[in-house]
Amino acid sequence: MSDYRIETQCVQGGYTPGNGEPRQIPIIQSTTFKYATSEDMGKLFDLEASGYFYTRLQNPTNDAVAAKIAALEGGSAAMLTSSGQAANFYAIFNIANCGDHVVASSTIYGGTYNLFHVTMRKMGIEFTFVEPDCTEEELEAAFRPNTKAVFGETIANPALTVLDIEKFAKAAHAHGVPLVIDNTFATPVNCRPMEWGCDIVTHSTTKYMDGHGAAVGGAIVDSGKFDWFAHADKFPGLTTPDDSYHGITYAEKFGLGGAFITKCTAQLMRDFGSIQSPQNAFYLNLGLESLHVRMPRHCENGLAVARYLKGHPKISFVTYPGLEGDKYYDIAQKYMPNGTCGVVSFGFKGGRSAAETFMKHLKLAAIETHVADARTCCLHPASATHRQMNDEELAAAGITPDLVRLSCGLENKEDLIEDIAQALEEAD
Repeated sequence: MSDYRIETQCVQGGYTPGNGEPRQIPIIQSTTFKYATSEDMGKLFDLEASGYFYTRLQNPTNDAVAAKIAALEGGSAAMLTSSGQAANFYAIFNIANCGDHVVASSTIYGGTYNLFHVTMRKMGIEFTFVEPDCTEEELEAAFRPNTKAVFGETIANPALTVLDIEKFAKAAHAHGVPLVIDNTFATPVNCRPMEWGCDIVTHSTTKYMDGHGAAVGGAIVDSGKFDWFAHADKFPGLTTPDDSYHGITYAEKFGLGGAFITKCTAQLMRDFGSIQSPQNAFYLNLGLESLHVRMPRHCENGLAVARYLKGHPKISFVTYPGLEGDKYYDIAQKYMPNGTCGVVSFGFKGGRSAAETFMKHLKLAAIETHVADARTCCLHPASATHRQMNDEELAAAGITPDLVRLSCGLENKEDLIEDIAQALEEAD
């Protein structure tokens, strides 16, 4: 399947049924798997054979869907997690431990920021947050001898800043560490970060990949290109024996293409258990089959709404990287020439109260802690997803008190604009 284009991969990647086998990916809703002898099962526990013994670690349904996502991103291996938060935690914690340091973009999703800035700091991992628009010199100054990774989002949620992937990849590689990018908003339909130097991609599959608000999930994809042995002293977890798995050295036994995901599964999924259920993986695959069809419509609606809002007298600013004249338009054209996403962020001249009044009067768009859905939804981040941040942290994340995030669904764009127009009439 690797030779097929992305549209075909969306529909048929990851699973090829044999003669008389189910045409759709089967749901293997079982916690355990039977073996004839203890020796057979022992080989699995020693990572000497491939197979399944407990769904907390691996499941055939999940693996088939993960293989599809790996193909879509152009990666060598992938794994599913219970959520996007779990994916980002695993991706970083797989290579950065107590006493280590990570460089991250400051405009990342509020939940991820809190994960890094609060929770993982308690685990002894330090983070330095840099502006995505920082100069190469400013980015260089953020690195330390114990830096183990660089993290960013292709399109930040909800600031909608666009990461200069090549700039961040160049800096990361100059310091011998991988670049990890959350590609949730762009999806591999609109951007494949690994083609620009990214090493590891994460997703909240809950968003566009599922696309229907049906199943929470996450994914991690490894490019299989980062040379762990070239920087062996930085990544002992991958380049030295793992005593919890009989002395296996992951980078040696599984090579560049399999080391990262195997370690992430064998250690982190084993110990933390943030698994995606096979049922949710099945729903996710249904969403993936239409991802290439849905994304252009999301982008079409997003651009139409952004253009309408741009000229409205009650709107103070509009942020949409696909909009001509947007601060990130040129860089978005470089990395995402066929479209960005369906999410538009905008502010009100009347401030926070005007934003809240506007949201109360929307009819089609629902107020939800969600985004990237077939149905249009909206959120006031300062009151919800970024509520834990103070004013200084909100500003660093590109969030103002009057900012509204509108996720344009698959409805008719004229109906969306009419709904926005009537709600704006009520906003002070």
